[in-house]
Amino acid sequence: MAPVGSCAQLNGDQPRTSRRPGPSRGCHGLHFDAIRVIPKFMNALSKSAPVPTRPVIGVLWMLAAGLCFVAVTATVKYMGAAIPAAQSAFLRYLLGLVFLLPVIPAFSRMRLAPRDWGLFGVRGMFHALGVILWFYAMTRIPLAEVTSMQYLTPVFIALGAALFLGERLRLRRIGAIAAAILGALIILRPGLREVAPGHLAMLCNAVLFATSYLIAKRMTGLVPASVVVGMLSIFVTLGLAPFALAVWVPVTGVQIAWLALVAAFATAGHYAMTMAFAEAPISVTQPVTALQLVWAVILGAAFFAEPVDLFVVMGGGVIIAAVVFIALREQALTRAEGRAAAAAARPPGP
Repeated sequence: MAPVGSCAQLNGDQPRTSRRPGPSRGCHGLHFDAIRVIPKFMNALSKSAPVPTRPVIGVLWMLAAGLCFVAVTATVKYMGAAIPAAQSAFLRYLLGLVFLLPVIPAFSRMRLAPRDWGLFGVRGMFHALGVILWFYAMTRIPLAEVTSMQYLTPVFIALGAALFLGERLRLRRIGAIAAAILGALIILRPGLREVAPGHLAMLCNAVLFATSYLIAKRMTGLVPASVVVGMLSIFVTLGLAPFALAVWVPVTGVQIAWLALVAAFATAGHYAMTMAFAEAPISVTQPVTALQLVWAVILGAAFFAEPVDLFVVMGGGVIIAAVVFIALREQALTRAEGRAAAAAARPPGP
């Protein structure tokens, strides 16, 4: 995957020549298991990019990204439980390391402090556990339910940023978070039907991924975003290795090929998403992500004989609406702050 660029570049600053202590200025890279849009990353990108002029192209790129991401879930679903979840996740990440080749030069120039290595390791472990749970859930619950519940990750990110990073939690964002939780309850319907292990796995997955990205928010203020993304791939692979070895079963060349296809779809999806952000504003591209749920429902019904559950569609729609609101609201606040800063910096006089 092509590097997104350094945090300084995303924020419009000059590259730093020395590290400074203190809280980082948040920006995010993109990675396969992010598969969700992180509002802070999009805001940082929009602050440095020129005003987009091709919204139709942006929508097409986002449509392509959504199809790639649904292809990832469908491929994993098709493979089933023949390979244990931890082993499937490990092989997918191991095969995906080939996409790190473009960022190797950035790695060679980095001089990381021991604390940085520790944070990379901790983040890799959280993410590795989340990946195992995602692969497990894919073989236990329908595609539409996995797709709906994985939209909870940005919601937990927004909540965690307020609780642990000191970000202000405004009333409207609290309302959006509450709506997302309501959407999850509509999907799960506890007390009205059995909450399966796959559902619990996806809830834990969302919390683990959110923790991973909150750590990334701290790290991207100190090292380039491309390095943060690349280190995640390396440390997740290392973190998955012992779990995979504990349950290892023989694999065929065909299964390896399917997992390589998963890695290719994931990389293509994130490339398309990055291009969409470059071509059109968030207000245009973000609502398009809702179509991933539509594709998942269609694929589940057409190829895996999964019945269409209206409660899942309804709950997924509520969660997606909350995520879109958080992203758009964050963008609007960032623009307002930028205008206020520009006005304050303007010299007095006519």
